[in-house]
Amino acid sequence: MQSIRQCVKHLALYGRAAVNKTDTLSSAAKTLNLIPTYSFHSSTCLSATNLSKYRTPITFLKHNKTIFPPQKPGEEKRPAYVCHMKANIKYSPKKMWYIACFVRGMSVDEAVKQLSFLHRKGAEIAKEVILEAQRMAVENHHVEFKSNLWVAESFSSKGVTIDSVRRHARRRTGIIHYRYCHYFVRLEEGPPPKYYYLPYPKTGEELLDDWMKKMHMRKVPNSL
Repeated sequence: MQSIRQCVKHLALYGRAAVNKTDTLSSAAKTLNLIPTYSFHSSTCLSATNLSKYRTPITFLKHNKTIFPPQKPGEEKRPAYVCHMKANIKYSPKKMWYIACFVRGMSVDEAVKQLSFLHRKGAEIAKEVILEAQRMAVENHHVEFKSNLWVAESFSSKGVTIDSVRRHARRRTGIIHYRYCHYFVRLEEGPPPKYYYLPYPKTGEELLDDWMKKMHMRKVPNSL
């Protein structure tokens, strides 16, 4: 009975005064315990912040610890290389794959320059990883000139996918996926190759000339 009287008193104050109406209603609701409390949270900020419990790929970085046998006299010099990666990137693996393919076969300076003009989130991530790998090559792998490196390998893979709930109208729910990816890069010492991807054996003009010669050599059967 006492709580009802307090609520009526708060509502009367709300009708008279036009200031602090929100505070008055909230205090009235607290008096009657009308504010519900829910233990269910639909956002993924609580579960996505701690990604250490998910498995991170470590096999690719083991290539940096590979010990090769001494080379024989007259044998072709083995170029130095460095492997680097970044795990659990909050980015789509499909979008990251196109950026990874874009910088393959480029020198480090050219790859950094091209990624600087690419206004994508994945481009900034790839640029950061390449620069870190370049610094590691000079400091830890005895590469003399930091510009004498090229992108030998660049690829991405799928990371963890966190499922969450999205609220819809009429008490319905939907599933939303928060996708993560991993990015890998390997820099190799030396100048980049002329063609990273093998060119087509013949150009369009050469194929056209071959087709025209084939058409000119045709023979009509049973004719003069």
